[in-house]
Amino acid sequence: MTGLSELALAQPLLIIAIVAILLASAGWMIERERPRFALALRRSGYLGMLATALLLIGQAANEAEHSDAKLILGQHPSLVVEGTSTVVPMASDGHFWVTAKVNGVAHDFLIDTGATYTGMSRSAAAISAIEPLAGTPLIELDTANGVIEARINAARTFTFGNVAAAGLQIAVPEHDQDKTNVIGMNFLSGLKSWRVEGNRLILEP
Repeated sequence: MTGLSELALAQPLLIIAIVAILLASAGWMIERERPRFALALRRSGYLGMLATALLLIGQAANEAEHSDAKLILGQHPSLVVEGTSTVVPMASDGHFWVTAKVNGVAHDFLIDTGATYTGMSRSAAAISAIEPLAGTPLIELDTANGVIEARINAARTFTFGNVAAAGLQIAVPEHDQDKTNVIGMNFLSGLKSWRVEGNRLILEP
């Protein structure tokens, strides 16, 4: 009994799958004697099998570092801190993504070495209480969607891994053509160094 309990704790999905198969099998075995009860057993078994399959797919997608399913689910490989370095693994789309806290609020950012400024969508900037200052001039920025107009404001705090910036300038577009937040060269140039080694981006504060 102890061994079964340990197996249930170590492999809960396996236990669910076994129970589901047994229920479905039992439903077929008593089909003639108790058809309604048999139907209920089969349905329970099929639902258990379906739930197990979906949970296995989700688990595999979450654990795979380079996974299209993981990308679809909006998840990216987690950064790690190695000594004084923040190491960002390349995602399955070939880019480097991090979750950074802007004024204490977490947002996903694409690290874009071709971007002059760090930028946030209007909706994300509003959540982090970053609003373009009234009267600041519009600037034009080249983006993947063409040239856009934006205003510059500053974030009180901007952190991820073991890197941080205070008063970082953030470009906020006048219109939300693109919801992607980007970390640009105005942040990267403030670091001691940054480099790409294979499929890893290494940042030194």
